[in-house]
Amino acid sequence: MSSTPHEYQVLVVGAGPVGLALAGDLALRNIESCVIERTDGTIEQPRMDMVGIRTMEFARRWGIVGDVEASPYPRDYPQDNVYVTSLVGYELGRQRMPAIGKDRPPATSPQKRERCPQDMFDPILQRWARSFDRVTLRYRCELIGLDRRGDRVEARVHDHERGTTESVIARYVVGCDGAASPVRESVGIPMTGAAVLTHTTNVIFRDPHLTERHDKGRCYRFILVGTEGTWATIVAINGDDRWRMSIVRSPEGGLSTSEIEACIRRAVGIDFPFEILSVTNWKRRELVAARYAEGRVFLAGDSAHSMSPTGGFGMNTGIGDAVDLSWKLQARLDGWGGNALLTSYTAERRPIAERNAREASANLARMLSPGDNPALCDPTPAGHALRRQLGIDFAAAMNHEWHTIGIHLGYRYDDSPIIVPDGTPAPPMDVAVYRPTTRPGARAPHAWLPDGRSTLDLFGSRFVLLNLGGEAADCLGIENAARHRRVPLETVTVGDESIRALYERRYVLVRPDGHVAWRSDEAPTDPPAIIDCVRGELPAIASEATARSRPMSEGRVLFRLAESD
Repeated sequence: MSSTPHEYQVLVVGAGPVGLALAGDLALRNIESCVIERTDGTIEQPRMDMVGIRTMEFARRWGIVGDVEASPYPRDYPQDNVYVTSLVGYELGRQRMPAIGKDRPPATSPQKRERCPQDMFDPILQRWARSFDRVTLRYRCELIGLDRRGDRVEARVHDHERGTTESVIARYVVGCDGAASPVRESVGIPMTGAAVLTHTTNVIFRDPHLTERHDKGRCYRFILVGTEGTWATIVAINGDDRWRMSIVRSPEGGLSTSEIEACIRRAVGIDFPFEILSVTNWKRRELVAARYAEGRVFLAGDSAHSMSPTGGFGMNTGIGDAVDLSWKLQARLDGWGGNALLTSYTAERRPIAERNAREASANLARMLSPGDNPALCDPTPAGHALRRQLGIDFAAAMNHEWHTIGIHLGYRYDDSPIIVPDGTPAPPMDVAVYRPTTRPGARAPHAWLPDGRSTLDLFGSRFVLLNLGGEAADCLGIENAARHRRVPLETVTVGDESIRALYERRYVLVRPDGHVAWRSDEAPTDPPAIIDCVRGELPAIASEATARSRPMSEGRVLFRLAESD
């Protein structure tokens, strides 16, 4: 054990996309972090390939949109989902989707989702994180223990390259270390939900000629259905020679090499040469941590929630965790965040993970049903009718899974203790539809400003008070209250009437993560109370209707938990 511990403001355990995003976002906030990763960072099994629209909005703020768009994934590769008995067999249905390069952002965002597999996305985030002096990246370094000591956490880290064990001291520790999270285990946070949805075997295989071996054309994903129902998928990882086959109905102990080879040949429908690059056996789960923090130790990404990849929500939910937590850690470290601010992290992010995990499991159920199709490949009228109906069912299921802008942009922190509710009814949550709103807790809407920027470009580094047609004098109360409490705040006057209509109120206060904290058509009667609420110093200011519906003990519980911070 080294005698002189290294000291950092934040120790991030895990250098996957969530850990790297957190480190980079903290660096933008002038917060120093160390990221440790037990592997060398090589991605043998890309676990994600879709960068969601909200994540791309964060990438816009980080300045890496161009890097994502320039990744090696071919921009002209069709994104069709195709339901087949085999690649040379019957095509039951097809959901046609444009290539990433031909897709366009919706009216509600300056960005769009992108296809960028993890082995392409992680290096982009790594280069970005390394560009900051405030980020220390250490690979082949494994966490072997945590001790919480008052206002510090001491981590014992083994450096596999040097063969040494050392102590690292941090004000806060964030576990971004995956579903089996040693950080989560070390602080005793349990997971709740379904521990096993399926046993699945992922196989990465190489065949540069696979597209030429069948008549289905270039497709992003093939969904393989047999007489037993959906049993596997094949995804074009890089749009060229590498393919990921997920054998959904695998036995618990996995498959032998010969069984895997037989599955690949069954899926394609012919005998052909290929090279197996890697095999991973894993469990699809629907699990969410009972809480996201224990004192100064926090969870983010897969350590906090484990969900089926059907829908592409996992990594994108984790990036949302990182952005939510980052500004709150900055606030505490810089001294303007209140005692309850970090407690709000669980209150805000856990319900989002629960919702996304449920939707991912529902997508899985839709993909796997119906089963028991003995006439599937019969060249008879009955077989034809069955295949036609399965194709119709497939199209409906895939539309539900692919069109999920409500998941990515429509999540809200309705019950957060650090927003100021205004008593308006909560809009319905719709998976496929995003309805812009400035109701406190929602993502502040996108609109194009006269100078060509998005309204989203105004947010990120500080609180922003938008004056949308009100009196400048009415902003002084909040400005002075923020200045008195050292809360970073900028007032921006927007005179565009269409933006005023979109933002629904004359005054809208937006947090550093781009979510609305408070809004009104009138000057606030108690500006210090608003600032104290949104910085986590006081229980949330409740409208009369909200107060009646909220348990009397809620605010007291939040503060009692916060005392351990």
